[in-house]
Amino acid sequence: MPMTIIVTHNVEGRYRGYLTSIMLEVSAGVYIAPRMTAGVRERTWLVMTKWYEALGNGTLLLAWPDKQAPSGVGLKQLGVTPREIIDVDGVYLLRTLPAESGLSVC
Repeated sequence: MPMTIIVTHNVEGRYRGYLTSIMLEVSAGVYIAPRMTAGVRERTWLVMTKWYEALGNGTLLLAWPDKQAPSGVGLKQLGVTPREIIDVDGVYLLRTLPAESGLSVC
């Protein structure tokens, strides 16, 4: 049962209420569960996904150990952020997206 982390930003209070009932909030919007099973993790993310589809606000990130994924970390994300998670030779990197200036990233 690996460590699961969910990070929320600018979401409705219902997310906090639900997540604090099953995880520990260690900092504002950062929730951890050291022994969450894969089944509970997937059901939790399904709830987050349905709420996000209905409400459409904020961003959420789910992280957990996954030996098959780049860097050994499984990641799922809901919402739009100014950064993009990319896989470069088996390592996750964050790429900052350009502002709405019409310039492209090389």
